[in-house]
Amino acid sequence: MLYDRLDGLREQAARRLTGELRATGGTLQARSQRDSAVRMYADQVEQYSAVESGLCFGRLDTDDGGRHYIGRIGIFDTAGDYDPLLMDWRAPAARAFYLATAANPQGVRRRRHLRTRQRKVTGFNDEVLDIATASPTAHEELTGEASLLAALDAGRTGRMRDIVETIQAEQDRIIRADLPGVLVVQGGPGTGKTAVALHRAAYLLYTHRQQLSTRGVLLVGPNATFLRYISQVLPTLAETGVLLRTPADLFPGVDARRTEPAGTAALKGQPVMVDVLAAAVRDRQWVPDEPLEIELPQREILRLDPETARAARDRARRSGRPHNLARAVFDIEIVHALADQVAERIGADPLGGENLLDEADVAEIRRELRDEPEVRAVLDQLWPVLTPQRLLADLFADPDRIAAAAPALTDAERALLLRAESGWTPADVPLLDEAAELLGEDDRAAQARRERIRAFQREYAEGVLEIARGSRSIDVEDEAEGGEILGVTDLIDADRLLERQEEAERLTTAQRAAADRSWAFGHVIVDEAQELSPLAWRLLMRRCPSRSMTIVGDVAQTGALAGTPSWADALEPYVAQRWRLEELTVSYRTPAEIMAVAADVLAQIDPALRPPRSVRVGGTPPWDRAVPSDRLAAELVDAAAREAADLGDGRLGVIVPAGRVDELGAALAAALPEAAVGEHPELESTVVVLTVAQAKGLEFDAVLLADPDQIVSESKRGKSDLYVALTRATKRLGILRPT
Repeated sequence: MLYDRLDGLREQAARRLTGELRATGGTLQARSQRDSAVRMYADQVEQYSAVESGLCFGRLDTDDGGRHYIGRIGIFDTAGDYDPLLMDWRAPAARAFYLATAANPQGVRRRRHLRTRQRKVTGFNDEVLDIATASPTAHEELTGEASLLAALDAGRTGRMRDIVETIQAEQDRIIRADLPGVLVVQGGPGTGKTAVALHRAAYLLYTHRQQLSTRGVLLVGPNATFLRYISQVLPTLAETGVLLRTPADLFPGVDARRTEPAGTAALKGQPVMVDVLAAAVRDRQWVPDEPLEIELPQREILRLDPETARAARDRARRSGRPHNLARAVFDIEIVHALADQVAERIGADPLGGENLLDEADVAEIRRELRDEPEVRAVLDQLWPVLTPQRLLADLFADPDRIAAAAPALTDAERALLLRAESGWTPADVPLLDEAAELLGEDDRAAQARRERIRAFQREYAEGVLEIARGSRSIDVEDEAEGGEILGVTDLIDADRLLERQEEAERLTTAQRAAADRSWAFGHVIVDEAQELSPLAWRLLMRRCPSRSMTIVGDVAQTGALAGTPSWADALEPYVAQRWRLEELTVSYRTPAEIMAVAADVLAQIDPALRPPRSVRVGGTPPWDRAVPSDRLAAELVDAAAREAADLGDGRLGVIVPAGRVDELGAALAAALPEAAVGEHPELESTVVVLTVAQAKGLEFDAVLLADPDQIVSESKRGKSDLYVALTRATKRLGILRPT
C-alpha cells in the first residue's frame, strides 16, 4: 500500500509535468507560469523517485498496542481518514526510533529495522526493549546495532549514502538541535560529521520549512570532489533545495580554479589583507602632484589644481560611502570647481561688476561639463569606478601598488602576492568579497535599465487587457437574470497582471541565492570547517547575518596553513562566546586496528587530543612495508592490483603526496585501466588516486598510502595531513614507505 501511494503521488506529478510540457503558445504570463509549474512538478518527480529505494526502513511497536512505520517521507491515506501510512523520520513522534533503549524504552516495546532491495523486504532485525532480556553483548550506546554494523561493513560505492536508518543517539541530538545560533560539531575521523550535517539540513528544512524556504540553506564543502561524493544524500531524503558550494564558488561569476603556492594562499587568508585591500582602494583615489589641464572641444583649457582634487577626495571620503558610491560626491566637487572657472570666464562683467551669469546658467554649465568626454576621462583617472576583479588584478600585477598598499608586510610576503598569471584561486574569493564590500556597487544604470524593462512589460500588460476588453465573454444565464457581468478587466489591472507574471518568472531560492553575492541565507552549514581561513570566515558571516550556522569539523585534521587552530579563534570575533559545542566521540567508519595507527600520529600533533572510540574490532591488521625508492611506483601498482581484486565491488583509495601525484598516478593509470586520476577523479571507479586534500571527507573500503614521509614534509601541517590519510579506510590499510 505504501508503494501504491508513492506511485500515485509520482504519477500525479508526472501527469501534471507532461501536461505542462505539452502546452504551447499563450501569453507571456501563461508561458512563465508553465515554466514555474514544470520546475515544481519535475522536483516532485525527482523527490518521489529518490526515496524509492528504502522508502520504509523501520517499525515501532508501542506499549499501547500501536504500530508505526518509519520512512524517508511521510505518506497519508488520502482515500480514508487521512491516517498516516508512513511517518517521516524527522517527525517528533519518530524520534523514539533513534533514542529508545532497554534502559529508557520511551514507550516502545519493539523496534524493527527493515532491509529492502528495491521494493522487496530482504530481512529485518528486531530489538525487544526490555531491560530484562537485553543482550549482554550489545553496545549500550548503540541503537539498531545489527543494522548499523551491516551498513558499516557494506562495500563503498563512490557516493555517500544517507544514515537515516541507523542514526545514533549522539547524532540525533545534534541533527535535531535548535535552529538559532552557531552550533559547532567537533568529531574525529569516521564519527559521521558529514552525515550529521546533511541530515541536519534535511531536518531543519522539514521543521522550519516556512522560515528557510524563502532564505535558503547553504552547505559549504571543501572541494568539488567532496560535493559530488555527497550529492545524492539530500535527494534521497526528499530535499533538493539546498545550495551546495565550495569556498571557491562563493563569489558569483568567478571561476576560482587556479592553483598557487600554499604560502601565498595562507597569506591571502590572514586578517592583515583587510587593511591591504582598504589601502589599495585608497591608493586608487589619486591626487595629482601638478595641475591637470583639461582641453575641451572648443579649445578652452581648464586647470584642475592638486588642492581642489585633494579637497574633493577628502569630502568624498568623509561621506562614509563605499568607493564606487562615493564617486558621485567626488564628481560633484570637481565639476563644480571646473564650472566656476568657466562661469568666471564667460560671465565676467567688462566693467568689473558682478558676474553676469545667474545660478541657472551655472547649473547648465555643470550639466554640460559632466557630459564632456574629456572631463569624464579625468574623473575616471582620479577616482575610477572599480570592480573587485579589476582592483585585485591591478594590485597583484604591480609591485609598486603592492608596496603602497602593504607597508606592514615583509619584502618576502609582498613577493608572494605578485603574480604574472591570470585567473583566480580559491584564496582570492574571500579577497574579492572583501573588495566588493569596500567598493560597493553603483547600480544606478542597472536600475534604470530595470525600470525601462518594467515600463515596457507594463505597456505589454495593458495591451493584453485592452484585447481582453474587446473580447469579453458573456454568461447568457447571468444576463437573463439581470446579474452584473464581470470580465477579466474588472478583476485585474495592468499592475496586478504584471506582478503575477513576475511571480511566475521567479527562480528557485537556491538559483537566486547562487547568483547574488549579497544573499543572506537562513542557515549555513560548513563541513571540514577547520580548513577555512580568517577571511573565509568573514565571507561566510556576511552570508549569514542571523548567525544561524552549523559548523562541522575536526581541528586535529586542519591541513591548510591559514586554517582554524581552534573554534574559539574562528568564531569569537563574530559571536563572542555565544556558540555551543557538541562532540561526536564514536568512530563508526574506522576499525580499531587502523585507529590505533592513526592515534600515534594524533599524539604527535597534540598529546592532549584523544582519538574517537571505534565500534568495530577484529578487522584486517594494517601493514607497513619498506620498499626501495626506485621501486615505489612498481610496488604501488602491484599492491593496488591485489587490493582491487580482493575487494571485488569495493573501492580502493590510493593516497599519494601532492608532489608525486602525476608520477604515481600515471603509473597506476597505465597498469590499471579502472584507475581514476585527475583534479576531480571519478569516485565510482574501482581505484581512485588522490592527494590528501582531495581525500578530505571521503571514505574507501581499502586505502593504500604511498610515501607518508613526503606527505608530512610537504606542509607545516603535514602530520595533520597524514592523520587524515590514515583514517579514510573502512576495512583495510596498507602503507608503502620508500627507503
